Amino acid sequence: DVAAAYVAAQSAQPDWAALPASQRAQRLLQLADLLQQQQAELLALLLLEGGKALPDAVAELREAIDYCRWYAQQACRQFAEPQALEGVVGESNLLYWRGRGVLVCISPWNFPLAIFVGQMTAALVAGNAVLAKPSRATCLIAARVVELAHQAGIPPDVLHLLPGSGVGLSDALLQHPALAGVVFTGSAEVAKHIQRQLAARDGAIVPLIAETSGLNAMIADSSAHLEQLVQDALTSAFNSAGQRCSALRVLCLQDEIADQVIEMLRAALMTWQVGDVRDIANDIGPLISASALQQLTGYAAELRGTWRAQLPLPDDLPPGHYFAPRIIEISRDDWPRQEAFGPILQIVRWPQGRLSELLDFINQTGYGLTLALHSRLPSHVALLQQKARAGNLYVNRNQIGAVVGSQPFGGEGRSGTGPKAGGPHYLQRFAVERVISINTAAIGGTPELFKDA
Repeated sequence: DVAAAYVAAQSAQPDWAALPASQRAQRLLQLADLLQQQQAELLALLLLEGGKALPDAVAELREAIDYCRWYAQQACRQFAEPQALEGVVGESNLLYWRGRGVLVCISPWNFPLAIFVGQMTAALVAGNAVLAKPSRATCLIAARVVELAHQAGIPPDVLHLLPGSGVGLSDALLQHPALAGVVFTGSAEVAKHIQRQLAARDGAIVPLIAETSGLNAMIADSSAHLEQLVQDALTSAFNSAGQRCSALRVLCLQDEIADQVIEMLRAALMTWQVGDVRDIANDIGPLISASALQQLTGYAAELRGTWRAQLPLPDDLPPGHYFAPRIIEISRDDWPRQEAFGPILQIVRWPQGRLSELLDFINQTGYGLTLALHSRLPSHVALLQQKARAGNLYVNRNQIGAVVGSQPFGGEGRSGTGPKAGGPHYLQRFAVERVISINTAAIGGTPELFKDA
C-alpha cells in the first residue's frame, strides 16, 4: 500500500534524521557484516533469480558490501559536525546537512543487489526514509536485503519494500505529495518519463538522481597491445551476457590493426561457453526474460553489416532465454542509435590521424557513460581526457566493474544526471544544506541574569 508506506515513512523520518550520523553509519556497517555472513544465500539468489555467472555474482556482492562501508565512512566524515564558515568578527556561520524526507529508490534487475543496496544505503545514511521499488524480475533478492537491513537496526518504518509491476506502482509513488526525491537507475526513456512527471507536480521541486543508458565505445589505435585489447573487449562486451549499462557496444579499430584484431576476437570468442550459470565452467548465462530475448533477436535481425563471429549455443542448454554472443562489422554511417542490452559487439574502422574527429562523433551521440581507449601514445590519452564527454574513461583496461571509492560511477548527457555513485560527492545530493548565522556579539545584556527568570 503506497499511501500507508508514505504515512509511516513520513512519520518515522524525523527521528531517524535526528540520530547522529555515526549511529546511522553504524547500521550500514552492521548490514555490510550481515551481507558478508549471508553470502552463500545471496550468491545463490543472484545465480538463480538474476541469471548471474558466479564470478559476476561474487563481484556484485563485494560491490554491495563496499557501498555500505563507503557511505558509512563518508557520512561520518561529511555529516557528523557542522562546517564552520568564514565571517566577520562577532559572527558564527555554520553549514550543516539534513535528510530531504521520504525518497523513492527505483532499481533495475541487472544489478539487483549492488545498485539496490547502493541507492538504499546512501539515502538512509543521509537521514532519509526510503520507499524501495526493485524490478519485479528480481524481487527475492531485494526482499532478502531489506530483511537484513531491518535486522541491522534500520527501523521498518524508515525502510519499506514496494515490489510490483512497473508503471502503475511507479506512478503512484511519484504522485504522492510527501515525495522528497527520486533515485533511479534504468533506461533513458524511463528517466525522462519520471522527469516529466516530477516537473508537472505542484509544490516543492523534487530532485531526480538518474543513472541511465550507455552506448559505450572502445577505441584502439595501432600502438595497442593486441592481446590485452582482445581480452578487454570481450570482457567488456560479453560479461553478464552484455546486460550492463557500462558494457562495450562499439569497438573502434584503427585500419592498420582491424583485420588482425577481428580474427583474434573471433578465435578468442570460440573459447567462451554459454550455459547454466550454476556450472562454473560457463562464462555467459541467459538473458533476463523472454521479452528481452525477443527484443535483442529483433535488433540483431535489423543490423546492417558483415557478421564476423557467433558463438554457437550448445544443444543441451537448460531452460532459459539464451542468446548467442556475436560480433558484426558495420560502417560508421550505421553507428547504433540506441542501446542493445545483450551480447552483441559492433565494430567500426577508423583511419590513422582521425582520433579527434572520432571523439567528436562519439560525443555527438549524446550518450556519456563509459569510454575506453587502448593506446600506448601519451598524446592520444591526453586527447581522450581533453575531449571525451563521458563519465568514466578507461585506458588500456576493460570498461566494466567500477570500484567503489576508487572509480566513482555515473554518466552525463543522455546517460545520467550525476553525481557519481561510490564517490565523495554522492551523499550530498541526498540531503539539503542549511546555514545558520549567529550574531555572537548581540547587544542586550548578560544571559546569566535571566537564568532564574
